[in-house]
Amino acid sequence: MSHEYVPEIAIDRDGKKHEVQGWQGDFYGGKLGFWLFMLTEVMMFGAMFLTLTYYYSLHHQDFIDASSHLNRLLGGTNTVVLLFSALTMGLGLLKMRTGDIKGAKLMIWATILLAIVFLGIKAVEWREEYTHGIFLGLDALQSGNEHSRPFGQILFYGMYFTMTGLHGFHIIIGIGLMLWLLKRINAGQVSTEHHILHFNIALYWDLVHLIWVFVFPYYYMIGAGNVH
Repeated sequence: MSHEYVPEIAIDRDGKKHEVQGWQGDFYGGKLGFWLFMLTEVMMFGAMFLTLTYYYSLHHQDFIDASSHLNRLLGGTNTVVLLFSALTMGLGLLKMRTGDIKGAKLMIWATILLAIVFLGIKAVEWREEYTHGIFLGLDALQSGNEHSRPFGQILFYGMYFTMTGLHGFHIIIGIGLMLWLLKRINAGQVSTEHHILHFNIALYWDLVHLIWVFVFPYYYMIGAGNVH
């Protein structure tokens, strides 16, 4: 069953009808508002990266030693997974613009699947780190006891779990947004003519994968040359 977008109509005092310019039709206004939201996300993660860089300058060797214990294979695999998810999301938007609704929905489902794969790999990685005693709340990351690691390593792992956890939370939000998008597409509220919601969610997903592109070298690669 097909649905068409029905604009909201307002009637003035003279009885004349006017189409209400909602966010579905205000493409440039919708983009501007979402870009402002994205700016706050960049500022938040940017501050975290600056903090990481500052402490790296103070605890250079501790950060290298801590990084060398991270699983670069799993981290690298997740990087590839997110890059492919950015591709499927972009293809979905292109298909929506060209009127291929079925193809757009298929690409959105593919992106959701890749996002779930990312979270699964991250869960395996966190479990591995927990098994080795490297996790928030465990003795290795508690300063002041005989089992604790050097202070610089505690800082590194604290920021690592904070940033990857926050990034994972953004992944979960992205999955929810994509499921909502599919619901609105099925209801005819997102279409080739009115696809600003699809555009903004694709933009959000681009930011999610771009942040990970910086997380991977910042956390996983600085200790790549450290041999145990």
